[in-house]
Amino acid sequence: MKNKVIIFPTDTVYGIGASIYDKDGINRIYEIKHRPKTKPLAVLCANILQIEEIAYVSADGKKLISKYLPGPLTLILKSKPCILDGIGYETIGVRIPNYPSTIDLLLKEGPMATTSVNESGQPSLNDYSVIKEEYGDLVDTIIPPSGYPTSSLASTVVSLIDGVKVLREGAISYEDIQKTLKNE
Repeated sequence: MKNKVIIFPTDTVYGIGASIYDKDGINRIYEIKHRPKTKPLAVLCANILQIEEIAYVSADGKKLISKYLPGPLTLILKSKPCILDGIGYETIGVRIPNYPSTIDLLLKEGPMATTSVNESGQPSLNDYSVIKEEYGDLVDTIIPPSGYPTSSLASTVVSLIDGVKVLREGAISYEDIQKTLKNE
């Protein structure tokens, strides 16, 4: 998938992505979105094995993954050397989407650096026809929806760097995160 940028549906919003190991593809995403390089991309993975390939997963991370993933939860974890040396991210936000066609794509292509489809700072686009019209000439592939339900509600973002911090409350509440972590 070298230098390939694709747009695809997820369980939350449409994503634009490239292989986590493809610096040129990742740079194209920043250019397409006019996104500042200071804003890192999240990484979608097919399963915990792919997460553990690129990041260190703590006991709290494993609890949250077991309870909420696949689903609308992004975990900020410490990057493994392959990511730090490859694209320079010391930490990385990872998520497993609850969307079968995206899981199939990730199983085939591996972890993908992604973000929502939109101009940086603008609302996410979630309408396939609008996305195709606005981005069709800018990316290599746009995958149509598969009929599986999506949500416009963003994922909850939890940092597991230096403790547990909810950075953005989305589909999963702060209280639910705390309850999950307190259960032994």
